[in-house]
Amino acid sequence: MNLTEFNPGSGCGCKLGPEALQCILGASGVRSSDFWPQLWVGHEHADDAAVVDLGDGRGLVQTVDFFTPIVDDPYDFGRIAATNALSDVYAMGGRPISALALLAWPVERLPAALAGRVIEGARDVCREAGIPLAGGHSIDIPEPLFGLSVSGIVGKAHLKTNSHAQPGDVLFLTKPLGLGILATATKRGTATDSDREWAIRTMLTLNDIGAELAEIPGVHSMTDVTGFGLAGHLLEVARASGLRAELDLKSVPTYDPERLRALYQQFCLPNLTTTNYRAIQAETSTMDGYTMAVLCDPQTSGGLLVFAGADAAPLVREALAVKGLCAEPIGTMHTYSEKEFRLKLS
Repeated sequence: MNLTEFNPGSGCGCKLGPEALQCILGASGVRSSDFWPQLWVGHEHADDAAVVDLGDGRGLVQTVDFFTPIVDDPYDFGRIAATNALSDVYAMGGRPISALALLAWPVERLPAALAGRVIEGARDVCREAGIPLAGGHSIDIPEPLFGLSVSGIVGKAHLKTNSHAQPGDVLFLTKPLGLGILATATKRGTATDSDREWAIRTMLTLNDIGAELAEIPGVHSMTDVTGFGLAGHLLEVARASGLRAELDLKSVPTYDPERLRALYQQFCLPNLTTTNYRAIQAETSTMDGYTMAVLCDPQTSGGLLVFAGADAAPLVREALAVKGLCAEPIGTMHTYSEKEFRLKLS
């Protein structure tokens, strides 16, 4: 039995939608009087990880990320899940120091040895990142799930959050879009070998460039683009920073445009795509169906979205180009008024 047969949504495409998540958080007992002086970053602005003051100018970055299988090969599933989880630390400007595994496995339906291959893949990615996979927790449930809880360290001067983008910032996206569409095509059996190879290679690219970018003066904010799509994660930063974003659609990198459009025309859309669109529709200028499919496509182990001032932008561009990542600007940030769309497409 193929791993992807167990779930309707693959990878980050199985995430709760933005509206459902906000409803849950609103009912979760958060109080306005809650104040934790040691907590530098909590969940207030939908940041990628929490950050706790260590008392010496450094913060402990803590994150957890897990999902259902996005590929059928258990080793690749483990590698992709680990790469995705590590990304949250890099997006905060931090460097990971250790990880713990989270495994849910239907032991009566899938051999336990396959779960071992999942963990092996994750362990190899952690080795690549220079950290131990130090332990974890497992349960027996009907559907396979896997991910990591990752800890990292970041200096306060280099900490990047969703709420510090500035007017005039230039936007960079380090990986192309289209991973959710390709994942759906893979589940339906319409993806080619080239489609699958590109998707796996892209998802397995570590976002460790984030720690380097965070040290560039004038890089104000970062986030990674995952389940809510480029539009959703960009709007999170725009709202948290009190700004609006202008996106140059021609500059947004994607998988081979002709192939991606062909898959769109075959209705290879993850379930979360339309949910993501409903969450951003009121704040976004008009878009056609294909643009919606691309900008709201849930990414698994997607790229970093970087917000850099005009002076920092050339340095960011150079650093990305050296690593072979997408290095062309895709938009800019501006002051916001209620008469304007929070996200404008051009």
